Amino acid sequence: MNLKNLRRQIDAIDAKIAGLLNLRAKVTLSIAKLKKKSGKSIYSPDREREVLQKITQGSKGPLSSAALQAIYREIMSGCLSLEKPLKVAYLGPEATFTHLAALKRFGSQVEYIASEGIADVFLEVERGTADYGVVPIENSIEGAVTHTLDMFVDSDLKICAQIILDVVHNLLANCAKNKIKRVYSNPQVFGQCRIWLQENLAGVEKIEVSSTTRAAQIARGEKYSACIASLLAAKVYKLKVITPDIEDSPHNITRFLVIGKADVGQTGHDKTSIIFSIKDRVGALHDMLIPFKKNRLNLTKIESRPSKKKAWDYYFFVDLEGHQNDPCVKKALQELERKCTVLKSLGSYPVGE
Repeated sequence: MNLKNLRRQIDAIDAKIAGLLNLRAKVTLSIAKLKKKSGKSIYSPDREREVLQKITQGSKGPLSSAALQAIYREIMSGCLSLEKPLKVAYLGPEATFTHLAALKRFGSQVEYIASEGIADVFLEVERGTADYGVVPIENSIEGAVTHTLDMFVDSDLKICAQIILDVVHNLLANCAKNKIKRVYSNPQVFGQCRIWLQENLAGVEKIEVSSTTRAAQIARGEKYSACIASLLAAKVYKLKVITPDIEDSPHNITRFLVIGKADVGQTGHDKTSIIFSIKDRVGALHDMLIPFKKNRLNLTKIESRPSKKKAWDYYFFVDLEGHQNDPCVKKALQELERKCTVLKSLGSYPVGE
């Protein structure tokens, strides 16, 4: 078969795909109308996970699971934009890693709102300017993002989903590597590239700024300046990639949370996040953990933060396997509530990745 005939096949297949995508969009709009009548949220992380699972499990190749998921993210993003102009706030400015995480979850067809700080992301969602927000919660090297944890203490927002992003740091500049006199980035990024910087740019000044995007903005405007930022930042701010992948660990992963106002349904593969505080007495924390062991629940994370209201008073943030509506989780939380001074569920959401 010659090239011309093969291209005719592609054209015929593309026509069918376009027709089916529009048919899918029409069905999606019908679902949106039913959701609106019942007061349900348009975005459903539990259903999204189910769709992606079915697509990848039913595929026989040659497209990889990652490629199929990326395609379907955009399909679902396009459908969401038809149902309602979805607005998503994120820790900005444009081209930060939080922006990349938001794009990974929601695709390119929603409206994004760049927020100056984590508190601003919460505020945008709380006052309804944005439907959802995306904030960083922890990095595999640098640990928890404490500002995000602190925001959950007084906020009524729920965690709707999590996003796992492989973080790749790149040295960007518009001059040769041996001409660089100063490097800009945020403190966490410098911490994640410490060894590489010591070995390759030992005598160069390292200047901390609020974000990798701010670093890219400065590096673009200053002679002999560089930054450590994402490839998206290189594209947006017209900088050259001097050296890619300069992070010290190949397993540099950041976890982000999607926050919103509604609870998420069960998928069978969920995680629940809670906050609790305890009375100041001997063995109190040990007693708090007993309900989880008794109900055979696995804790995947525990983090403490000072309450900032009373000296030596702490909040504990816990992630556990299971959904808050699972019988064993319900039972454990009921037992825990009787033992602590404050207990608050931050929501259950699909593990997803």
